[in-house]
Amino acid sequence: MGQAQTAARNAPVYMFEPGSETMPRAQIAALQLERLRKTLERAYQCVPHHRAKFDAAGVKPEDLKSLADIVRFPFTVKTDLRDNYPFGMFAVPREKLLRIHASSGTTGKPTVVGYTHNDLNTWSDLMARSMACAGAMPGDIVHNAYGYGLFTGGLGAHYGAERLGATVVPVSGGGTERQVSLLADFGANVLCSTPSYALNIAEVAEKSGTDLRKGALRLGLFGAEPWSNAMRRDLEQRLGIRAIDIYGLSEIMGPGVACECNAEQNGLHGWEDHFLFETIDPETMQPLPVGSVGELVITTLTKEALPMIRYRTRDITRLSHEPCSCGRTHVRIMRVTGRNDDMMIIRGVNVYPSQVESVLVGFPGIAPHYQIVLTRDKALDSMTVEVEMAPGAPMEDSDRMRKAAEVTHHIKSMIGVTCKVVVLAPGEVPRSQGKAVRVKDQRGIAG
Repeated sequence: MGQAQTAARNAPVYMFEPGSETMPRAQIAALQLERLRKTLERAYQCVPHHRAKFDAAGVKPEDLKSLADIVRFPFTVKTDLRDNYPFGMFAVPREKLLRIHASSGTTGKPTVVGYTHNDLNTWSDLMARSMACAGAMPGDIVHNAYGYGLFTGGLGAHYGAERLGATVVPVSGGGTERQVSLLADFGANVLCSTPSYALNIAEVAEKSGTDLRKGALRLGLFGAEPWSNAMRRDLEQRLGIRAIDIYGLSEIMGPGVACECNAEQNGLHGWEDHFLFETIDPETMQPLPVGSVGELVITTLTKEALPMIRYRTRDITRLSHEPCSCGRTHVRIMRVTGRNDDMMIIRGVNVYPSQVESVLVGFPGIAPHYQIVLTRDKALDSMTVEVEMAPGAPMEDSDRMRKAAEVTHHIKSMIGVTCKVVVLAPGEVPRSQGKAVRVKDQRGIAG
């Protein structure tokens, strides 16, 4: 690739606010304060739930004198949306909503989010900005394998790619053999999917004899689930791409809240002109200084339909203001290591699924597919890790027992937890068609 193309890939794209990605920190803070005041006023005046929580906490929008005063305002959590199901959290009449998305609702009532005309424009702009930050360019063919429908991933990536000026192939999830054919036949440059589904695509391509590394594919935008650097390296090697982490959540907007840049792939640039980022201690709920590991909390600054005030994401990360070689000045959200509600306590040891993934991906003789099964032995939780032997590896019982012992020892030495490892044949671990189900919790199932 020539120098001009490389420069075009790494340069910030100005979709609607020129200079917004490179403005000085003082200017970012001033803009955030102005927009935060308006957001708090809008939430207080238009959303009874927020007004009641503000009143209970003894604060009003006019009490915000500086950005630091945000800590005086109450948090919003996912149950607030469920308790006000379906439309009680909206700041606009239902007739002003142009689109509604919702969670699956598998653990209770779904969380419902909505967008005005301006919200959809902002979302498309920020997704386009994120894709350009990742290295996508106008004219690229974007193979969009995120799920379409009530999940925000598919349509978020779709409209962002179109706003950027790319050609979108709206494949959605599933039909992996066909996806492999279309990636090769259409000459896709960018793959958008969950990292676990990208791994599924890579595996099916290899089985079919299709070498996607020889095609036009150069970039993957992967999000919607935590993934490790080990998984990144595996995807980059198997697909011949740069694997970029993109971050978002439906309650805040959808994908495009933050994105890694193509230049460094080291922390996600959080778009501070539209979101205020904090980290807190998840136990004490007290604010943490920049650089400390804690739970990410986000306040929206420009959302019309669904303003979110100090939304607890449950994602564990740290923030950084270290300069980036790409020139963007926005805060970086360092790689999300897991979620508070994903953390497992196994015989006194705190374990995240992403830690297990980091140990397994790239382990000799083991395929990068796994599932964690939780059971209860009397009063203690037990963890079984189901893994697959790599294709072509010896599959005698003695081979499996030896490999299981090796993996068990490695998990113990790297994470500090004792678990059982079951080695399965290739293809026996369930494959993802979207978000991977990494943990199967059987602790409440009677034996």
